[in-house]
Amino acid sequence: MHFQWYPGHMTKAKRMMEENIKLIDLIIELVDARVPLSSRNPEIDNLGKNKSRLVLLNKSDLADEKYNDEWMQYFKSKGYFVVKVNARNGNGIKQVNSAVMEACKEKIERDRKRGILNRPVRAMVVGIPNVGKSTFINSFAGKACTKTGNKPGVTKGKQWIKLNKNVELLDTPGILWPKFEDQTVGLRLAFIGSIKDEILNVDELALELIKFLREYYPGVLKTRYEIEEVDNDAEILAQIAKVRGCVSKGEEIDYSKAAALFIEDFRSGRLGRITLEFPEKEE
Repeated sequence: MHFQWYPGHMTKAKRMMEENIKLIDLIIELVDARVPLSSRNPEIDNLGKNKSRLVLLNKSDLADEKYNDEWMQYFKSKGYFVVKVNARNGNGIKQVNSAVMEACKEKIERDRKRGILNRPVRAMVVGIPNVGKSTFINSFAGKACTKTGNKPGVTKGKQWIKLNKNVELLDTPGILWPKFEDQTVGLRLAFIGSIKDEILNVDELALELIKFLREYYPGVLKTRYEIEEVDNDAEILAQIAKVRGCVSKGEEIDYSKAAALFIEDFRSGRLGRITLEFPEKEE
């Protein structure tokens, strides 16, 4: 499979971010805790060169806790502030405010010396499609102030949101980057739903995910579906199809339906807590 999805509105969104970067003190970047590197837009680093940076490992409840901790250490070692969050149920959201203040401590101190008091920290919230930006902002603000949807590309324009007297947020649309150098990145983003399913081959995607789980999380498929984890990905998908009732009266297996249900089981956490990429160990 070849992965590419860069609708026209993303170019416009990137331009808008470039125009607004001078107005902000901090970039809050949401990543998906299951794929923390693959779900980072490399262009954000160029954009935010001289800005304070806070990385939020969102959907951390769906990721393997052991790797959540390793990824936190990884980002801290690169000079980022990091908080683990689950924007949907609010876990970790309380820690974000103090992390914002900590990340902007020097700016607040500079303002104070100049006699500028109570100027709120202005933060730009960035992240790729479907990483949970809008859900995070609503949770952080404690009210529904942005549209949310679990489809990539719901946030269309920019919105300033005043959270409290200390923090203002600039919400931005989710943007990918024009070309994935490494197709494994595209594959991981397809797994988590950041690329539109309509342009993917879901059967192939399911087989790739089965292959990954057999290697890194052996026993997960057996436990979830009560099937034999044989050495054949297509055979496993056929077994899942039977368990999930994707078989017609004539015993015809509907692989596509089974594949879609299986991928949804992964995305929703029904297969357990799974991380799809791991931090490289420092030599």
